[in-house]
Amino acid sequence: MKKLILLSSGLLSTAVFAAMPVNQPTGSSFTLSNAPNQRALSTVFANPAAPFIMVNQADDDSFRFGILGPLSIGVEMGDVSDLGDQVEEVEDLIDNATALTASGDVAKANKILDDIGDNAYIKTTASMQIPFMPVIYKTKTNGAFMIDASISGVAKASLLAGDVQTTGAGSNTTLTTDTSYYAQTATDLQIGFGYSQAMWEHEKGMLIGGVKANLHDISMGRALVRLDDDSQDAGDAISDSISDDAVSSTNVGLDLGVVWVANNYQVGLTVANINEPEFDGADITTNSASDRYDVTASDKYVMEMQSTVDFAISTKGKQFTVGMSYDANAVKDAVGDEYQWAATSLSYYGDSHFIPGLRVGMRQNMAGTELSYGTFGLTILKRLNIDLAVALDTVKDEDGDEMPRSAYFSIGYDTAF
Repeated sequence: MKKLILLSSGLLSTAVFAAMPVNQPTGSSFTLSNAPNQRALSTVFANPAAPFIMVNQADDDSFRFGILGPLSIGVEMGDVSDLGDQVEEVEDLIDNATALTASGDVAKANKILDDIGDNAYIKTTASMQIPFMPVIYKTKTNGAFMIDASISGVAKASLLAGDVQTTGAGSNTTLTTDTSYYAQTATDLQIGFGYSQAMWEHEKGMLIGGVKANLHDISMGRALVRLDDDSQDAGDAISDSISDDAVSSTNVGLDLGVVWVANNYQVGLTVANINEPEFDGADITTNSASDRYDVTASDKYVMEMQSTVDFAISTKGKQFTVGMSYDANAVKDAVGDEYQWAATSLSYYGDSHFIPGLRVGMRQNMAGTELSYGTFGLTILKRLNIDLAVALDTVKDEDGDEMPRSAYFSIGYDTAF
């Protein structure tokens, strides 16, 4: 575990600012769901129709903008307890095998690797909006323009468990294995341009539509180092490979969204990446362990289309809000992990600067890891937002203590509604 943590942390530094995958919400929206909330600026990123309702022209406002952040960091690990000790035991068996112990060492090592399976990984994430982003301008003719910019991506270190075998004979007997450290990084410099406006008004509510174009400059890197390779340090080899051989490409993703807004409720629909933009992947040298886990020699990343529905009910001034959202289909992020979020939350945002805003919620990935999170957030002085999410699933560390498989933290400062 320790080696994978160090490796994943090192990859985060190698990628300069390896950040949040696009398949995870940013800032307070991790707690609040994808339902647009006028009191929480970070919920503007999910639905392209959301910018229209973020500016209160009744108070003669035309602009709303971020100030700093949100800055978000996270970590996720595989469902394997005491991983560090198990990997070290396999390494010791390989390094210290003799002709007398070889058969027993092979059986013991393969038993450990079979138990580990494909669950050994550490995934670190981080993200940040460019300062003062997003900027929303609402015209007097009921149109809202938005520009936002962020740096985002992910770093993942995995252990691909292959078979251990004996080679040589007599005093030259050694153990070899295709078991390998596999590392992936993806960074994304994203600039978005959006427009939303009222499409139809009725005494019961208003239908708002929006469109957004996201320009992505994505850099992807991969590397594979065998566990039994004593000629190089795994962390250095992987970092050098990714920094030297990463592949960058640029493309545009298109999003569409609508929201029906009434006095005490709203319903929304988003279709993200309707054109499914494609990005170049990095080449890699494979072995039998990589074949077992479907690590291809050359790979591309496609931002698959994803539909999301959201719903919220609230008091007239939006002080209390219950928000929910659900992704209708699963999509893969840049390192191949599936995401399909279902989220619900309860929030309170008062009108006083001195009474903190509070939010609590639950979030579950309905695909991939199927991890569930308990989420909590706090807004201080109506502008400083702090959010924390902790996975409900746990693993045991090397000392036998239980720890959550994943945790997420965000902090940001923006203008108030």
